[in-house]
Amino acid sequence: MLSVVVPIFNEAENLESLHARLGETLARLVPDVGECQIIYVDDGSVDDSSRLMRAQADRDPRIRIVTLSRNFGHQAAIMAGLAAADGAAVVVMDGDLQDPPEVIPDLVARWRAGAVVVTAQRRSRAEGGWRRVAFGGFHRVFAWMSDLAVDGDIGVFSLLDRRAVDEVLRLPERNRFLPGLRAWIGFDQQTVFYDRQARAGGAPKQTLTRLVRYAADAIFSFSYKPLRIMVTLGMAISAVGFVLAVVYITKRLLGLETAQTGFTTLVTLVLFLGGIQLAAVGLLGEYLGRIYDEVKRRPLYLVRDEPTRGQTGRDETPE
Repeated sequence: MLSVVVPIFNEAENLESLHARLGETLARLVPDVGECQIIYVDDGSVDDSSRLMRAQADRDPRIRIVTLSRNFGHQAAIMAGLAAADGAAVVVMDGDLQDPPEVIPDLVARWRAGAVVVTAQRRSRAEGGWRRVAFGGFHRVFAWMSDLAVDGDIGVFSLLDRRAVDEVLRLPERNRFLPGLRAWIGFDQQTVFYDRQARAGGAPKQTLTRLVRYAADAIFSFSYKPLRIMVTLGMAISAVGFVLAVVYITKRLLGLETAQTGFTTLVTLVLFLGGIQLAAVGLLGEYLGRIYDEVKRRPLYLVRDEPTRGQTGRDETPE
C-alpha cells in the first residue's frame, strides 16, 4: 500500500481540486504499488474543510480522516498522519497544491529503485514578494547553520519508506522539523526536482509569526552554530578590548596621551557590549526553552476523532 499524508488547516478552497488531482494520480499508480490510501489530518480547521473532507470520504473509500482536538501546528499534524499511515511507503505533501500531486510517480519510481527516503527539492518557486525572499533566505541560512548535510530549498514534500517512517516516529523530541529529521535518520536518500506552484486558492495559512517560529525550531533543533558564533564573537570582543587597554595604558605611562576619554565613546561601548550580552542571553533562552519543552514530555498532539482502520481506509464506526 502507498499512503499519502496531507495536513489540512482551513483549506476548503483547495480540497476539491486536491482530491481530483490526487485521486487521478494515485489511480495511475495502482498497477505499480497496489492499493493506495489518503490520510487527511484535520489540524483544527475552523472553515468548511471538515465537512468537505467527510463528504469526500463518503465517496472515496481510500480516504481516512484523522481529526486533532485543536490546531497543533503543521509538523504535529504530519506526525499524526505518519502514525496513522499503513503503507509500505508514505508520501507527505501540503494541501494547498503548491506541492503538485503529479510529482508523486517520480517519488515512487525512485523508491522502487531502492531509495529509502526520496525528497522533492524545489527548482523554482511561484511565490513573490517578501515570502519568496524570506523562504530563500531561510533555506540558505539553514543549510549553512545545520550540523547535518541538508540540501537547500526542500520542504516536507517527500516519500519515506516504512522503515524510515518508523524511525522518524521513534524519535522523542517535541520540537520537530521533518526535513532535518529526514536527514538525521540517514539511509539511502535521493532527490527529485520539481517546480513549486502557486496556491490553488485562498491566502497562505502560515503567518509571519508561525514562519519565524518554524525557522527557529529548524535552526535550534539541528545546530549548535549559534552558540559557537556567540562564543567566537565574545572572544573577539574581549581580545579587541584587551589590545585597546594595553595601548591606552602604554600611552598613559609614556605620557603620550593625558586627555580624558570622551563620554560618547564610553556610552557607545557600554550599549554595544550590553546588546551583545542580551543577545547571548536570549540565544541561551531559546535552547533552554526547548529543553523545558522536552522535559515536560507532553504529547505532540491529541486526536479528537480517529476512524477505525478499514482495509481501504473507509471510516468504520464500531457498533
